[in-house]
Amino acid sequence: MTLRAMMLYGTVVIDAWLVAGLGEEALAAMGVAAAIGGLLLGILLAFSNATQILVAQSYGTGRAETLKTALICGLWINLGAAVLGLICVGIFAGPVIDSSAHTPWIASEARHYLIAFSVVVLAEAVAQSVSAHLNGCGETRQPFYSYVVAVPVNIIVSVIFIYGYAGMPEMGVTGAAIGSAVSAIVRAGYLVRYIKRSTDFRLEGTGWTRRTIWQPLRRHLAFSLPVAATFISATFSNSVCTLIYARMDVNDFAAMTLINPWVQVAGTVGMSWAQATGIMVAQHLGRGVRDEGLDDFMRQAWIGAIAAAGAVALFYFGICAASSYIYDDLQPQTRAALWSFLPILLILPFPKGSNAICGNTLRAAGETVYVMHIFVWSQWLFRVPATAIMVLWLDLPVAWVFALALGEELVKFPSFHLRIRKGKWKQGSIPQ
Repeated sequence: MTLRAMMLYGTVVIDAWLVAGLGEEALAAMGVAAAIGGLLLGILLAFSNATQILVAQSYGTGRAETLKTALICGLWINLGAAVLGLICVGIFAGPVIDSSAHTPWIASEARHYLIAFSVVVLAEAVAQSVSAHLNGCGETRQPFYSYVVAVPVNIIVSVIFIYGYAGMPEMGVTGAAIGSAVSAIVRAGYLVRYIKRSTDFRLEGTGWTRRTIWQPLRRHLAFSLPVAATFISATFSNSVCTLIYARMDVNDFAAMTLINPWVQVAGTVGMSWAQATGIMVAQHLGRGVRDEGLDDFMRQAWIGAIAAAGAVALFYFGICAASSYIYDDLQPQTRAALWSFLPILLILPFPKGSNAICGNTLRAAGETVYVMHIFVWSQWLFRVPATAIMVLWLDLPVAWVFALALGEELVKFPSFHLRIRKGKWKQGSIPQ
């Protein structure tokens, strides 16, 4: 799961690395478009995580028809969310891009990137649904293998279209989006082919969990909405913050555009550990495991979370130390901004990883509304307004703005850990 998630966010890192050679303005254009495209992918990831929980609980009970129902319902919901999201982008994205871009060229390139990226959204609607089903069943290898196949495709196609090799047109920033689109189609095709040929996940179960597909579809959507709202809020608030970052100096914004994908990539070590913990908690609850059995499992999970946080902190140090080699074309101001992030990066993984363990455990036990409130209020009452104040009014150094990511985790910390210590979640179960 960790390697798969790293490759998912690595797509953005690859695009940034390839586009960096075109200059800071090209990076800014990609950053503006990626903020909007990331919101759409966040919505799909939201519903897929809800599906993952339902599949894990169904897998624990061993009921074949619930596995098939969860997959089909999750796929329909993801496709519907993708289409609706693209319609909204077509209506509202233009004014947002125009207000955020420093120059007309940046706005134009951001629009072209986003048009090509819409193919990624549709392909990922399918791929994320199938990945969620496989993860919930404990088969985490195939979603990873799908990226092993797709990432080289992304690199090759992106290079060809960015720089106009092999007789193709030189498309600059848009070429990176075309590479991502082709690789997303390849990944979705790989996963669909695998699950159609597999006989290991009991998709041959007859009927649905109710008389028709519409009843479980409504139940699936009702369960998914609090989970989805949590992820959508996080993605939307991050996108809003990114659009605010676009009002900073170009060098500072370029530094934020470069470091945020690395934060996501390395952070997947702790996030994937937490998601795996949530999946196993859901499976244990489905099997009827309670109290002492869950306590033993959670002690081991927290030891792993601390180790993962330490590894992530070391990785961040390595990225900052190697920034002059990875991005050798950057201006000195941009490189200095990257170094200023290091003290925050060394602390951030520890509270973030512990909060993730709490959130995924509570969500797996059915306390999705409580988790949603913690995320929503910490984002919209703290991080977003603080970002706007620091950037738009106080014009503080970029390191102060970046430190708000750590501040948000510290705000969430007490509510999560007090809830876990009460222990009521151990008696929870997921609706079937």
